[in-house]
Amino acid sequence: MALPILFSIPVILEFTQHVVEIDLGMFDGHRMAAALDNRRLTLGFAKTLALILPGYWFVRYMAWDRDAARAKRVVWPAAGLFAFQFVIQASFQWYALFGPSIAAAMALDGSSATYVSAASIALATIGGVYLTALFVAWPLGNASIGPLRSIAIMAGSFWRAIGYTIAGAVPLMAVHYALNYGAMGRPRALVWILLGLDALVVGFLALTTVGAHYLAAHHAAARKGVRLLPSSKID
Repeated sequence: MALPILFSIPVILEFTQHVVEIDLGMFDGHRMAAALDNRRLTLGFAKTLALILPGYWFVRYMAWDRDAARAKRVVWPAAGLFAFQFVIQASFQWYALFGPSIAAAMALDGSSATYVSAASIALATIGGVYLTALFVAWPLGNASIGPLRSIAIMAGSFWRAIGYTIAGAVPLMAVHYALNYGAMGRPRALVWILLGLDALVVGFLALTTVGAHYLAAHHAAARKGVRLLPSSKID
């Protein structure tokens, strides 16, 4: 029962955000005003936090061959390590939603702002790929894989990891955007149906994205002869 509840967290928050969007008239021609509403932004941030949570339980679910008991278990050091990376990811998400762009913070404009923004996205993507082994190992309770070791593990598997990430995120992301755009200007009953489906899609998107990261780290670790699982029996 615990895993369906965990799965439902981002689904409920996504649907709650849609309820607010409908109330704001986002699908009735008031898209720009609704997009900047504080209620929508706050729920959007809460949803992004919920999307991080499968990084704990779904990683454990995959690593221990669909063992639901281990997946939902809150144990030390796995929970503490995940909590640390959760705070880091949440901070980045908060800045992305509410903070100024890096170019704005540096008082850049024009082509300089474009180059800096593109470079920051590229660096974040590259950094995320090379830290994939860490993000997978820590929820499993394996603290021996730190940033430098994660980089060493993922070296040589960069493009495979990118491929896994695209395969895990892009198809359902396309469905997510299609459902949202498809709801624009539709009869209210159809809007509710489309956005209800979208909330479920977002729930599965969280799993496929995390699953792609797990597969990328698992392949890279196996290639280097490294264990992602902790050596101790405490998990």
